Amino acid sequence: MNDPILQPDGPGSLPDRIYTRIVEAILRGDFTATGKLPTEDVLASRFNVSRPTVREALARLRSDGVIESRRGSGSHVVRRPGSATATATPIRNLADIERYYVFRCCVEGGAAAAAAEFHDREDLATMRAEFDALGQAMEGGHSGIEEDVRLHLAIARASHNPFFVNTVETSVAPIRQFMELARSVSDKKSMERVRTVQAEHQAIVDAIARRSPAEAAEATRLHVVNAKRRIFEGTALP
Repeated sequence: MNDPILQPDGPGSLPDRIYTRIVEAILRGDFTATGKLPTEDVLASRFNVSRPTVREALARLRSDGVIESRRGSGSHVVRRPGSATATATPIRNLADIERYYVFRCCVEGGAAAAAAEFHDREDLATMRAEFDALGQAMEGGHSGIEEDVRLHLAIARASHNPFFVNTVETSVAPIRQFMELARSVSDKKSMERVRTVQAEHQAIVDAIARRSPAEAAEATRLHVVNAKRRIFEGTALP
C-alpha cells in the first residue's frame, strides 16, 4: 500500500481521510478478507499523522464492522466495505443473461485496460500464478471455478482502481453462477476446451504484461463473448 502523505489542508478531518485511505486499500485487495492490518505505529508513519488520529480512524472501521481487534494479534479485516448492502442483480431470463455479459465486457475490459497501464511487478506475478493454478485445476479434471474467479480478481486488482475492484468483487456471485452453468453444459474435462479457455486468458495476461490497454480490453471482450457462447452451446433453453 503506497499511499501519499496526507496534507493537513485536505478535505475532511484527518481521521476521516485515513479511514478513506484504508478503505481504498481494502478495496484494492491489499488485505485479504481475514488479513491483518499494519500496526498503529506503521500506519501513523505511513500517513505522517499521530497514533491517536490513526486510532480514531480504526475505531470507526471497527464500528462499521469492517475490522475487528484481536488480543495480541492486532486489527484484521472481517468484511469488505459496502459488502453488507451490495446485492447481485437477479438473472431472470435470457435477456438478462445478454445484459449481464454486456456488463462484464464493459467492466472487465476496462479493468484489464487499466491493469495494462498501472500494474506493477507483483501484480503481474500474481496474475501469472493464478493463471497457472487455473490451468492445473482444469487439466486435473476439476471445474476451476475458484481459480478462474481469483484470476479475474487479480486482473481487477492490478488496475489499482478501487471502483473496478469493488465492482468485480461484488459481481463474483453471478460470475460463479454462469461459470457453473457453462461447465454443466459442456465437457469440463475436454483438453481442447481447457486449451481454448487458457489461450483466451493467456492473451489477456500477455497484453497486460506488454502494457497494451487496447489489446487487453479486446482480449477480455473476446473471452467474455466466448464464455457466453460456451454457456449456450448444447443447451435446450427456450
